[in-house]
Amino acid sequence: MAADNFKVIIVGGGPVGLIAAHALHKAGIDFVVLERGKEIAPDGGASLVLGAQSLRVLHQLGLLDRLQDMGGEVVFKRFFTIDGHNFKSGTSLFDGARKKPNILMGKKVTDIQSTEYEVKVFCDDGSIYEGNLVLGADGVHSKTRQIMRKLALEADPNATWDSEVPYTSYYRCLWASFKRPSAIGDAFETQHKDTSIMYITGKDRGWIFLYEKLPEPTKKRTSYTAEDVEAMANRFAEYPITEKLKVKDVFPNRMTGGMSDLQEGICNNWGWGRIALVGDSIHKECPNAGLGYQNGIQDVVSLVNHLRQMVVSSEPSTGPSVSALEAMYKSYQSQRWDALSLDASLSAHTARIHAWANTWYYLIARIVLVPRFMDYIINEWVEAPARSKALAFNFLDAEEPFETKIAWAHPLKNVY
Repeated sequence: MAADNFKVIIVGGGPVGLIAAHALHKAGIDFVVLERGKEIAPDGGASLVLGAQSLRVLHQLGLLDRLQDMGGEVVFKRFFTIDGHNFKSGTSLFDGARKKPNILMGKKVTDIQSTEYEVKVFCDDGSIYEGNLVLGADGVHSKTRQIMRKLALEADPNATWDSEVPYTSYYRCLWASFKRPSAIGDAFETQHKDTSIMYITGKDRGWIFLYEKLPEPTKKRTSYTAEDVEAMANRFAEYPITEKLKVKDVFPNRMTGGMSDLQEGICNNWGWGRIALVGDSIHKECPNAGLGYQNGIQDVVSLVNHLRQMVVSSEPSTGPSVSALEAMYKSYQSQRWDALSLDASLSAHTARIHAWANTWYYLIARIVLVPRFMDYIINEWVEAPARSKALAFNFLDAEEPFETKIAWAHPLKNVY
């Protein structure tokens, strides 16, 4: 089957959905993006952290140069307690996504029909979109995931499936951006019992992330008011974010901001019928380690690699069957599971180390991780080997932008 005869309906025009759109375009697979909001990438969210494993993928898609012009490299780190004690120091995207005919705004999905031969997506404005696969990139509260679950259990009431609300929140976060008040590439942390702060700077802006343990773990979806935001900011007002600045010095001058609970968890069901999921729709990590979006990118790489190979080798007249697609979902999940589980664990532990969740986490934060040689051990023996196994598109050819001590398991020179 020719790739351009297969159509993917992407639900969600956020960072992961847009990466999927770029990837499908490069793979020669037709697509449409349905975004419920009125604009793409509105200036209201938090920042995105990208490691070399993600930058390589963006380089394959032709996006790296533009992103490097927009962002900044983390070059200096410091760690504070709330009394200002510096207990450790060290060193260490979508400008092209404009509104296009196949990126549609104001499309709130209400239902999906998945059959042996096609899939239909219904929106609240009465519009209907037909294709061969729905790709749910619509986040933590994914409507696609909810509909997929309903359809799967209607087809087989005895099927083992994730709960309707698969994630649990243990912490909440308030974030804000403002005009950059210190050098590009600062990445400072403030740690205290059940609370922590991350402060980072890019080319033009600085960001703060205020973390606070919830009174009780919850699966409920919490909406925070402007009064809630002000109250949390006041609780952190005297916390230092640099040697000279406190939260109260930057928060009133914020340009953007928001507040939400931080869900954690990994789903066991990644696809059914002609519906598949990527990103926060199937896994959610605390943002302290900066690995959530990077895992969303890896999901897209794995799924599009699998899908392209399946489409081009399938029967020209009918394309991939449902059974073939469901086998592909299992391969996709299997390929991603170990790396994702490792990153989810790392993210959870990082959040709890920063917030001194118990005596052991406090000792790790204030004693075990303080010596500079620990940075070397973690980077060289833990992080570098894990990152070297990161996936890349196997149908795009590009020069390697990052040379490392440990060779990349998936080189970028694929096409000859």
